Amino acid sequence: MTSSVVFKSFTALRHSSLEHPKLLHSHTTPNSPLTYRRFRITASKSSPKLHRNLRVADVIGGGPAGGSVVETLAKGGIETYLIERKLDNCKPCGGAIPLCMVGEFDLPLDIIDRRVTKMKMISPSNIAVDIGQTLKPHKYIGMVRREVLDAYLRERASKNGAKVINGLFLKMDIPNKGSENINTPYVLHYTEYDGKKGGTGEKKTLEVDAVIGADGANSRVAKSIDAGDYDYAIAFQERYSDIQLCCEDTTKYVKQFVPVERMKIPNDKMMYYEDLAEMYVGDDVSPDFYGWVFPKCDHVTVGTETVTNKGDIKKFQEATRNRGRDKILGGKIIRVEAHQIPEHPRPRRLLGRVALVGDAAGYVTKCSGEGIYFAARSGRMCAEALVEGSENGKRMVNESDLRKYLEKWDKTYWPTYRVLDVLQKVFCKSNPAREAFVEMCADEHVQKMTFDSYLYKRVAPGNPLEDLKLAVNTIGSFVRANALRKEMEKLSV
Repeated sequence: MTSSVVFKSFTALRHSSLEHPKLLHSHTTPNSPLTYRRFRITASKSSPKLHRNLRVADVIGGGPAGGSVVETLAKGGIETYLIERKLDNCKPCGGAIPLCMVGEFDLPLDIIDRRVTKMKMISPSNIAVDIGQTLKPHKYIGMVRREVLDAYLRERASKNGAKVINGLFLKMDIPNKGSENINTPYVLHYTEYDGKKGGTGEKKTLEVDAVIGADGANSRVAKSIDAGDYDYAIAFQERYSDIQLCCEDTTKYVKQFVPVERMKIPNDKMMYYEDLAEMYVGDDVSPDFYGWVFPKCDHVTVGTETVTNKGDIKKFQEATRNRGRDKILGGKIIRVEAHQIPEHPRPRRLLGRVALVGDAAGYVTKCSGEGIYFAARSGRMCAEALVEGSENGKRMVNESDLRKYLEKWDKTYWPTYRVLDVLQKVFCKSNPAREAFVEMCADEHVQKMTFDSYLYKRVAPGNPLEDLKLAVNTIGSFVRANALRKEMEKLSV
């Protein structure tokens, strides 16, 4: 089963996708032939047939996870609702997406602000290593703004039949466990904002057969099924500009969210970031993650995040700004953003006919803090399980149908999560370890494996000889970094 979208060839930024169309098919990569996927019907014969289409709600799911869920469900013949409070929300996010996502999700190139082909990894002692020398000409990391990406996915889902509701989800009535009628609906309570009731909105209810929670790190759906808590990171980002705009004070969010600054910088400095992203590591910018400067369409975002020292997030953000000050000098902050990032999957991601996807499920990788692709992919996997289990909306589904989504997800992506967890524990615990990591990034074998794993979301297989050489070099990097630390401590006495 495939889908395609028409868009024009990309020669510059922000062009319309409606002229000179070309076809990009889903489920392909630049090097792979076009393949067709068919849903395999696996619904139990004991599942009751419905006299109407299966009805599913994706609650407060206006992001990549929610957009992917409702589009797949609507295409699969299921009556679908998406409830989102802020349809114009600028989600604070670094905004990097892997190349495979462009093909898998039929993304037109005109929603991608920048195609990053070069990166600088900068150590605690400000040693910079250039990364990207192994990239082939057609490979890149996409940089998007979430307000653009999210709106595109929602609009496409709506065109495919999903109903998008501008509303705030309040609570959910769950059928009694002892109910003999497996058709008993879930009742959603929400406030709809359609402009007719002013800013107060109108209280409404909606009966559905299944619920997919794509409502982020503070998921109310997760709370409804007692999904458990998880550790979270605080991220802070600023958008920089050479034009001074009024910005909302986000100090009140700092204890719960990751701060991000959007900054517009002078044109000569913006040229430096045309296809380049920077990542800073060190105790000064984050004790357990990294700081970044990522390019967008006409500005850059400067941000950092932390799990272990949330109260110092503004200090880390200032340090990130200072580390890159020569390259963003003259810029002005046009927007400050903050948000919360989950650090591991929730203890429970499924109960009955309710499933969690994206940040609500805790699908953000350690070490890199990446979540956009995994949100969209989990949303599609979950929706596909519902379409298959319901025979395209003709039968009722149960927990076993949704459990197939979890089994497929864990089998496919758990290795990636485990590898990144180990990397964070080894290389993010001290400045000497970070120095060793940056030195290691200069190795071409490391760069190739890193980009292959990131761009196509699979753990790249290693070469035994190169891996052995890498292990020896890594040990040497640790030894040199520790020796440097001891010398620096002597000088500071």
